[in-house]
Amino acid sequence: MSSNNPSTDRVVIIGGGPGGYEAAHVAAQLGAEVTIVDSDGIGGSAVITDCVPSKTLIATAEVMTEVEDAAELGVSFVDPEGDQAARVVVDLARVNARVKELAAQQSADIQRRLERDGVRVVRGRGRLSGPQQVVVELADGGSETLAADAVLVATGAAPRTLPSAQPDGERILTWEQVYDLTEVPESLVVVGSGVTGAEFASAYLALGIPVTLVSSRDRVLPGEDADASAVLEQVAVRRGMNVLSKSRMESVTRTGDRVTVTLTDGRTVEASHCVLALGSVPKTHDLGLEEAGVRVDEGGFIKVDRVSRTSARGVYAAGDCTGVLMLASVAAMQGRIAMWHFLGDAVAPLDLKKVSSNVFTAPEIATVGWSQQAVDNGEIEAEVVTLPLAGNARAKMQGVKDGFVKLFCRPGTGIVVGGVVVGPRASELIHPVSLAVAESLTADMLAHAFTVYPSMSGSVAEAARRLHRF
Repeated sequence: MSSNNPSTDRVVIIGGGPGGYEAAHVAAQLGAEVTIVDSDGIGGSAVITDCVPSKTLIATAEVMTEVEDAAELGVSFVDPEGDQAARVVVDLARVNARVKELAAQQSADIQRRLERDGVRVVRGRGRLSGPQQVVVELADGGSETLAADAVLVATGAAPRTLPSAQPDGERILTWEQVYDLTEVPESLVVVGSGVTGAEFASAYLALGIPVTLVSSRDRVLPGEDADASAVLEQVAVRRGMNVLSKSRMESVTRTGDRVTVTLTDGRTVEASHCVLALGSVPKTHDLGLEEAGVRVDEGGFIKVDRVSRTSARGVYAAGDCTGVLMLASVAAMQGRIAMWHFLGDAVAPLDLKKVSSNVFTAPEIATVGWSQQAVDNGEIEAEVVTLPLAGNARAKMQGVKDGFVKLFCRPGTGIVVGGVVVGPRASELIHPVSLAVAESLTADMLAHAFTVYPSMSGSVAEAARRLHRF
């Protein structure tokens, strides 16, 4: 890339998360001069404080769960003296040190890839001073003005807090602050039963911590498949989690080394620590959006179309700051689509019905395409089959009793339009269903592909066979 070439398109990206760095790779590949303005660290919250750290913590929790269930498979643990079972404990300081190290490594790897592609990274906080200009307050002092033919805003989001529930970073924590813990909490309250709350509650329960989950809704994971969330809640309660449904938090206060969560009905829950999982707010304040003609909604999220365009010509947006669907994979795709569109490459608009997602609880819950709720509401006509994993030979070998595969297909054509997988590594098992949805494969096509025997994926093919019609 040469900045002296007047015909070279200049792209400035504000934010170095998945939406930003994936857009940078595409723009560089297509010959643009690319600058990323980053204030939080390359990789953004997805790599530094959210996805990578949380899933690293969850990986440790998975090991603890497997150890806990090992006796059923004939494996026991004894101390060096002989016949007494050894107690398995977690060293949270070491776990969190590893979490931070892996996050830093991933961030450094992404930075190296950007440098290899010729992308310039500027440390500082950028804001629009018009649709084709970005002013950067440099981290080292001073400022720099960057001219741009296109600007991509990918500033992400931050944990939502309330005046009555303010984190202190020690006992009352957001999900970005939990990795500073060096001692295992004596007990824990998680406020919020969405994806983030459910994941942390499940992980810390597996690490041997007594957990109370405060849910304002009638079930955990209200946005997920109802059958899937029912399985998760049953497993969590069986393993000792205290789930308080239809319980809205009023306030969270700390006295010494104790935290009290007060509910709107007057009940209180005490613990040594509290994790707040109250959703996210977009980081769109003071970015010069209004002056540049970029419209935001009442929640502060940037309004974009399916090719990531904002209301201002030449300004695109991607990721959590758009509120489209808060997944790193969606942020990355929005960023790529923005650059494909601006630089004239072939582009398909974002299709949320082809997005696969996963909740990293125990068991995991993976989904893609149309949902059971959409079918029940009459939004789409589909045939549905649900196959419990308990009958799968590999599941029996591994001691897996909970979970299922659910497929949705169109009557008549048999085209697969959605699916749900609940079980260990559901994030991997959803892929064949995701391919079927993306490529409009029929249930018969999915059924006729060979699967390994024995394997969990055999249940995907078996569910597809049950959708066969003469």
